[in-house]
Amino acid sequence: MEKVINQKAFMDVIRERRSVRHYDPTAKISRDEWKEMLQEATLAPSSSNLQPWRFLIIDEQPLKEKLLPIAFNQKQVVEAAAVIAVLADYEGYKQAGSIYKKAVEAGYMTEEVKAAFIDNINKRYENRDRSIIKEIALVDGGLVAMQLMLVAKARGYDTVPMGGYNSEKFKEAFQIPDQYETVMLIAIGKAAQPGHPTTRLDVEEITFWNEMPSK
Repeated sequence: MEKVINQKAFMDVIRERRSVRHYDPTAKISRDEWKEMLQEATLAPSSSNLQPWRFLIIDEQPLKEKLLPIAFNQKQVVEAAAVIAVLADYEGYKQAGSIYKKAVEAGYMTEEVKAAFIDNINKRYENRDRSIIKEIALVDGGLVAMQLMLVAKARGYDTVPMGGYNSEKFKEAFQIPDQYETVMLIAIGKAAQPGHPTTRLDVEEITFWNEMPSK
């Protein structure tokens, strides 16, 4: 019975999630709840478990006002409780030692395996073209962003992912070092109006079995 209830709760979250653009400006999210949501969101998978995502949470009103023109005056920027910038760290692979040390301490791998993993990652990343690292990090950033939006919905918040902003002006205004790439912005808060329902393509239109159709 519990499994059925949990499954229903999960299905409610993914079916009720909407892109919300009108928020209650009086609603706030505490730093403690932000930490909890990010802990849950960062259970998302990433390449080699390197977790190259980084987050800049913008919840002070003057800074949201500063962001507004950069995000083409989309009102959710100033009305939502916060806007979180999901960033990709080009140097995320340098955290491999810390990540795998925790895995050893948790009993998930041996010291020998850890050493082999770190050596392999350093060889693959140290001289890797920046564009390839970007491709990997953007995929990982998309995974954690989606998980964050579902986590927020499960806690009673709504979100909208935003690609409509000037990335270069954002980096300049918020002093984002060149080490980081912007993945997306996400407005999050309490909905003042529900998100607009949308339709989806039928599974039959987007799924192929074992081979792609010939034109």
